Amino acid sequence: MAYTHTVTVPLPYEQAVERTRAALADQGFGVLTEIDVRATFTTKLGPEAAEAVGDYVILGACNPGLASRALAAEPQLGALLPCNVVVRRAPGEDRTTVEAIDPQTMVQLSGSPQVREVADDADARLRAALSTLGGAGAAGAGAAGE
Repeated sequence: MAYTHTVTVPLPYEQAVERTRAALADQGFGVLTEIDVRATFTTKLGPEAAEAVGDYVILGACNPGLASRALAAEPQLGALLPCNVVVRRAPGEDRTTVEAIDPQTMVQLSGSPQVREVADDADARLRAALSTLGGAGAAGAGAAGE
């Protein structure tokens, strides 16, 4: 089962992170959390582990309106929020990969029609954000699970 939407862009890592933030903001998402996996691995596991993963950040994106609707329909969904978006580049690569959680995974865990509506809206917005990145000259762009 595919659980992310993915686009690969011919951008340097730092520029891809910056553009991802902007694309998410254009779709009403703010970044609540940021986990620098490389820095964490360097600190906790050593530089070899960090080098193996390459540049890797997890952005916890939240659209407050969608989150409010989802939590009103099913409070337990907070365990699945925020929507994680990964920006990563393996060592030696010249392209950066951006992956967003597929909100439809929430629908598979909940039978609520309200949750389906929120997931559909979030899905459209996340896909639009990735599409914007892909439109910046992406090579090999595509969404998983389509």
